Amino acid sequence: MMATLLPDEKQENPNGSEQLHHQKDVDAGALFVLKSKGSWMHCGYHLTTSIVAPPLLSLPYAFTFLGWTSGILSLVIGALVTFYSYNLISKVLEHHAQMGKRQLRFRDMAHHILGPRWGRYFVGPIQFAVCYGAVVACTLLGGQCMKAIYLLSNPNGTMKLYEFVIIFGCFMLFLAQIPSFHSLRHINLVSLLLCLAYSAAATAGSIYIGESSKGPEKDYSVKGDSVNRLFGIFNAIAIIATTYGNGIIPEIQATIAPPVKGKMFKGLCVCYVILIVTFFSVSISGYWAFGNESEGLILTNFVDNGKPLVPKWFIYMTNIFTITQLSAVGVVYLQPTNEVLEQTFGDPKSPEFSKRNVIPRVIARSLAITISTTIAAMLPFFGDINSLIGAFGFIPLDFILPVVFYNLTFKPSKRSPIFWLNAAIAVIFSVLGIIAAVAAVRQIVLDAKNYQLFANV
Repeated sequence: MMATLLPDEKQENPNGSEQLHHQKDVDAGALFVLKSKGSWMHCGYHLTTSIVAPPLLSLPYAFTFLGWTSGILSLVIGALVTFYSYNLISKVLEHHAQMGKRQLRFRDMAHHILGPRWGRYFVGPIQFAVCYGAVVACTLLGGQCMKAIYLLSNPNGTMKLYEFVIIFGCFMLFLAQIPSFHSLRHINLVSLLLCLAYSAAATAGSIYIGESSKGPEKDYSVKGDSVNRLFGIFNAIAIIATTYGNGIIPEIQATIAPPVKGKMFKGLCVCYVILIVTFFSVSISGYWAFGNESEGLILTNFVDNGKPLVPKWFIYMTNIFTITQLSAVGVVYLQPTNEVLEQTFGDPKSPEFSKRNVIPRVIARSLAITISTTIAAMLPFFGDINSLIGAFGFIPLDFILPVVFYNLTFKPSKRSPIFWLNAAIAVIFSVLGIIAAVAAVRQIVLDAKNYQLFANV
């Protein structure tokens, strides 16, 4: 475990970044990728990009399994629990920083709090699968949005989905070379504005279609028999959990310049103001307009049998906003991979931009993007797999581990409400995670007959 160790100090060292640079056993991943130079506002940009992302456009689809009451209730519970959990994990990180042992990575926290095996064999692999899976999903979704623009402008076009995925992957190849998480702060500010833009466009488009006679007849009943409805509920829970998911809170907090106390909470407040505005407006307007006909991506509902229900320029604009933000989201979730690659192949004793570090960095990151792009092109049904990753990954990382870390670190009295609240959250979401994983596996089995490598869907 690599942490900033200052055993003789009880107060957080404001020169913690310098201490990190001079620590003999610091690795290149912590030194070069997780630079602690940012402000709380930069932290807000990173948080917003990692949470308020294009998967929010699937929230109306989740409502088709839940209906109005359960859908809105699930959104509210998701917002409350994740804000609470992210704040708890931030407090644990601040506590370690004040004790002179600043943790920079999720697996470092698990190593220190739960033990070495938890960090190496559970949290580390799960976080890597979640984050790398998010990179693949962003690449696939970027390709699908590009294809949607292409078919709208050229209905008889012959280009295949995998070709658009490769084009998007080439753009990601360039962005992947940005050296550190902190270096993304300006890109993530643009990303914040973009998520507001396409959410506003999705909301306006849904209201426009819902008010006109172009949209489908509004039907808010939940489809299917009792078994399908039951599994649909858990599938919706997995979608909502994945939409609220982050999985990289410690790495984002690692970008904050010391002292870190209180800064993460301000960043979370920035993020959740944007989240509430976007999540609720898109989900409510989309489900209101299209009911149980809402598609997995609400923008798909804007075109009916090749005929646009809103002006073409509006669809082009919305998709361009979405594609551009997807590239920022993808590169944010690439950071844990970059950090592992830098730790493995980098030399902390050599300058960051020396040949010794630049050449392996470019090769390793390019290879990581090449592999993720290949997976996205080969498996256009990756959304089903991503639901499984979300159930196994986002729910433990974002709903369960934060409350466990808090109880083990601060050891609240078993008579206190916070102890039992945290225990209840851990138990409830452990059960939901297992059931959601089963539902995701079931969906994969049901859809398996339609799976085909490099399918043009």
